[in-house]
Amino acid sequence: MEDLGSVAWPPEPIRTERLVLREPETRDRAAFIDLLASPEVHTYLGGPRPRDELERETPEVPERWPGSFVVDLDGSMIGQILLRRATGHRRPAAAGKADLGYMFLPRAWGFGYAAEACAAALGWLADALPGEPVVLTTQTANVGSMRLAATLGFTEVERFEAWGAEQWLGMRSPVTPSD
Repeated sequence: MEDLGSVAWPPEPIRTERLVLREPETRDRAAFIDLLASPEVHTYLGGPRPRDELERETPEVPERWPGSFVVDLDGSMIGQILLRRATGHRRPAAAGKADLGYMFLPRAWGFGYAAEACAAALGWLADALPGEPVVLTTQTANVGSMRLAATLGFTEVERFEAWGAEQWLGMRSPVTPSD
């Protein structure tokens, strides 16, 4: 995956009714380790990474690159939104398009934070790169992620087998002024 090219980074923090999407900071390191070491978060993402490995390898300011947003609730990180260019995607329909990814700590599940944060990030992307289609890939077994994709307006492009499971590739068409 590559960054989004000409997009100025970092943007000003994006504020929603309950959340702030912002660039990662030093204070987020422990939450990133929790996120990457969580068996629940990584059920459909190939499994968690060992905590001791993450403690050794995670930089002071983790995941600090264009397209990586911390999702902040009341001053604490609860998740991450990723927007990257899908240059190396396995599926031709996704190659070269903007790709949305997200992970949230289990304590943040079930409150609508993922939908709120992803919608805000997609709105920012629509302003930054007008006309850009966005893709999202998830396992079909990940019911919550499938539901979120539908809520965000992604429609199925194809299903395929990868990493030992059925995967779902969805696309969100660009928003135009008449939409």
